[in-house]
Amino acid sequence: MDLFALTRKLIEIESITANEAAVGHALDSELTELGYNVERMPVEGDRFNVWARHLSAPRPEVVLSTHMDTVPPFVPWSETTDRIYGRGSCDAKGIIAAQIAAAEKLKAEGTHVGLLFLVGEERDSQGAQIANEHPRGSKFIINGEPTENRIALASKGTLRIELVASGKMAHSAYPELGESAIEKLLDALENIRKVKLPVHSKAGPSTMNIGLIEGGRAPNVIPDHAVAHLLIRLVGPTDELRRQITAAAGDKAEPNFILEIPFMELGTVPGIDTMVAAFTTDIPALTNWGKAVLIGPGSIHVAHTDGEYIEKKQLLEAVDLYAKIARHLLQNGAVLHV
Repeated sequence: MDLFALTRKLIEIESITANEAAVGHALDSELTELGYNVERMPVEGDRFNVWARHLSAPRPEVVLSTHMDTVPPFVPWSETTDRIYGRGSCDAKGIIAAQIAAAEKLKAEGTHVGLLFLVGEERDSQGAQIANEHPRGSKFIINGEPTENRIALASKGTLRIELVASGKMAHSAYPELGESAIEKLLDALENIRKVKLPVHSKAGPSTMNIGLIEGGRAPNVIPDHAVAHLLIRLVGPTDELRRQITAAAGDKAEPNFILEIPFMELGTVPGIDTMVAAFTTDIPALTNWGKAVLIGPGSIHVAHTDGEYIEKKQLLEAVDLYAKIARHLLQNGAVLHV
């Protein structure tokens, strides 16, 4: 197979979260042509995960996995001598291509691995959650995200918070007759920003982003409603953190904790550089697929940008690394923890 051609082909198919069906069909066709038995694992509507294996081989103990969806907006592929650009080039369509190439490399040696490509990672890991209800007996899952071909010793979790403030409308000329929800929200945010976030000896500090603020009716109306959306990158449990945030908001606003993905400490194998991933992956939702290793080509620093790209050299290296890790797991039957 042509690694770069497949990467370009996948990038050219728009697959923003909730619109992954077309890329799923393309992967089904590609893998079937390569001799895999392909199963479309239903998720929602016309969306499905892709599970592929060779029926003539034993049930695979190692699975290579990543996600098919991308963030918006769609950016078509372009190319230079050294790089392939476009939406999903490193997050994670180049990784899909590298994992298929690695599976082919291993197959030529008489070693068979499974391939699991998922929908919904960029939003809520819905595809991974469905897949976790239907494990296929694997002992290890090698998950692909852009780590510059280094194994992640840990990945931070996510805590999403909707902070809601309520007030009373009034004419802005008579503010004493109303109650500003926006001012209350700002007070709550100021207090929450003073909360000391946890620090992990290996993963570093938790971080918080106030990503969205909404509220108000018009400049001449005292606002009766305001909301802020916060995202905290986790490095540990959240019970105490939730308590502190609730206390900091006080009577100014109500925090609704709408999503939590836990911090994960992960396994490694010898002889490959390591890092800590400050981002969240599908791994917490794939616990029934075995012990996890997280690694992939490309830089997270260019993922989700209009200049997203992947180095061709890293793509080629990733093929060998995925094969190397799979061989190690199959021969030694364990991951290392450091």
